[in-house]
Amino acid sequence: MYRKVKVVLDNGDVFEGVLIPPTQFSEPDVVVVKLRNGYNVGFRRGRVKEVVDLGEVQSPDAARRDLPRMEGEKVWLLATGGTILSRVDYVTGGVYPTLSVEYLFEVLGGLEAPIEVEQVAAKFSEDMTPSVWSQIAARVGEALQRGARGVVVLHGTDTMHYTAAALAFAFRSAPGPIALVGAQRSSDRPSTDAVLNLKAAIAVAARAPFAESVVVMHKASSDSVIAVHRGTRVRKMHTSRRDAFQSINAAPIAEYHPEKDLLQVNAEEYKARGPLDYTTKFEEAVALVKFFPGMHPRSLEVLLDVGIKGVIVEGTGFGHVGEYLLPSIKKLVDAGVVIAMTSQTIYGRTNLYVYRRGRELLSLGVVPLEDMLPEAAYAKMSWALANFKREDVPAVLRTPHAYEISPRSDPLVFGVP
Repeated sequence: MYRKVKVVLDNGDVFEGVLIPPTQFSEPDVVVVKLRNGYNVGFRRGRVKEVVDLGEVQSPDAARRDLPRMEGEKVWLLATGGTILSRVDYVTGGVYPTLSVEYLFEVLGGLEAPIEVEQVAAKFSEDMTPSVWSQIAARVGEALQRGARGVVVLHGTDTMHYTAAALAFAFRSAPGPIALVGAQRSSDRPSTDAVLNLKAAIAVAARAPFAESVVVMHKASSDSVIAVHRGTRVRKMHTSRRDAFQSINAAPIAEYHPEKDLLQVNAEEYKARGPLDYTTKFEEAVALVKFFPGMHPRSLEVLLDVGIKGVIVEGTGFGHVGEYLLPSIKKLVDAGVVIAMTSQTIYGRTNLYVYRRGRELLSLGVVPLEDMLPEAAYAKMSWALANFKREDVPAVLRTPHAYEISPRSDPLVFGVP
């Protein structure tokens, strides 16, 4: 039950708003109130002279029950945590995760399809691992098996593109889209992007003709358009902007226009809805390593000590590393470790045939990955090692499975926002 209150401070200041119930993360000496302008404010109890109860207000649970329920195929919503499911701690200023998704429905303004909500985890995205990808893939698969038209995964933004790529490889075929969605600003802030992103993700899950793993986030800093990025072609390009996610070496597969409630598909080619075919297996013993000038050879060799089976290297330019690393790379390859090369330039593609260093890497058995993004390559290596024989993995890495490799790099999509 939520109560509207008037808080009178010891200096005579008066604030009215909704009293926020305490949680396990709350500071016991602080009273938090949501003001009418949408901001939350915290007051030390020692400064509070009086709290006047102004009556009950509708709870998020009640608001969700009152939303119209439309007939038809359900959309499954799987919550894993992240900023989209976080609130601000007004003592420390930090943001903490919560399992509740109910308050998001309070401001959605209606649903276009029946929604089934399940909790998978309460994690920030930096706590995601390939084993958690396996859990998410299993839950997505169960939802699709139970007849879901599409699945929405609420996820933290920092590693959402890793998970999106992992699901793109895990689901070789699916009867509906898998839309990952997050927020750059927590949902209890007036400037939040959580609600609009979630509305767009539900629209994708309910309407999209494609059946791919995608990331649904703001295309611009304004609320004008929400971009739908392919899970293997997207990267987080800014720490805090609402349009932080951008498709790299490709254009977004679709866009959602909130004012028109229009989902516009841009891609001429995509995976259509089909029979469910997926795996939940990912290999944990994979590393993503960025080359830098002066990198110590031991930085690579130590990976053998912890049992790493596959390494994605972010090389310079076309995909190069220092000559002093070649003996270490040979040592790993001879030990059975699969090493594949991407570029830290982000745009463009690797080419190990241009310079001598690239040809030396090829002779050692390093696998060039064309224009695959390092994050997508990491997810693909994890998937490939878990689902194919070791000797087949290099060929699997070089073969496009989920639009992670394009035939050519389009100069028209180059640029950083």
